[in-house]
Amino acid sequence: MSNAIKTTLLLGGLTGLIVMLGGYLGGPHGMILALAFAALMNFGSYWLSDKIVLKMYRAKVLMPGEVPGLFELVEELAARADLPMPKIALMESAAPNAFATGRNPENAVVAVTTGLLKILDREETKGVLAHELAHIKNRDILIGSIAATLAGAIMSIGWMLRWGAIFGGVGRDDDDGGMIGLLAMAILAPFIAVIIQFAISRTREYKADDAGAEFAGSPEGLATALEKLGQVSKRVPMKSNPATAHMFIVNPLAGRTMMSLFSTHPPLEKRVERLRNFGR
Repeated sequence: MSNAIKTTLLLGGLTGLIVMLGGYLGGPHGMILALAFAALMNFGSYWLSDKIVLKMYRAKVLMPGEVPGLFELVEELAARADLPMPKIALMESAAPNAFATGRNPENAVVAVTTGLLKILDREETKGVLAHELAHIKNRDILIGSIAATLAGAIMSIGWMLRWGAIFGGVGRDDDDGGMIGLLAMAILAPFIAVIIQFAISRTREYKADDAGAEFAGSPEGLATALEKLGQVSKRVPMKSNPATAHMFIVNPLAGRTMMSLFSTHPPLEKRVERLRNFGR
């Protein structure tokens, strides 16, 4: 299934969920308002999702030369991958991580944390950047950014529904059945958003690992980088929104016991093993 079809199905599915939640919040009028809200969200998530995510993490888009060697490395890898040169952004965070975002290869951004640049050597950094360029090449970035934006909106609505159900301030109050349905939707909404993230994230990480190893010229740099990132991320979890966890190269919630149960990433050990088998 192409990413264009996946994106359409994702937008349609999440729009339907938002409309259902609107119905529980305000009946037919709530559904109409929710549909208008979903249309606005779909428009914004397509055109502005990259800016929303970068702003969420206070990522600064760099100018050439601001981080010596980084632009040259991305430029070399982009040429190998036959991609336009993406923008590069830097996040001030001790937690080592990276992600790519944007609606297409011509409007892509690769973001890395200061922590990543501190602990990885050149070959390891090259492997991580190649992985992110693989997401751009495979056109994963649009569906990932849209999922982050809409999943965040659904989680926020679910949070409001839970408090509304607890205090009886929102939703249909004609009978106990309506309140039970409201509470059920409030609990299920965030789980549905996470399940959607599962569906789009796990297989694409393997594909990006394989393509990234080809762009970098060797799988060893990425394999070693993943080992380091996994070890440090457990000690230094990143302050991140669960709705965007699927975008990062390693799960940014790894250090939070409860959150790590809902990981959108395949096990790091399996990814490293696949990469080293790929090399052999």
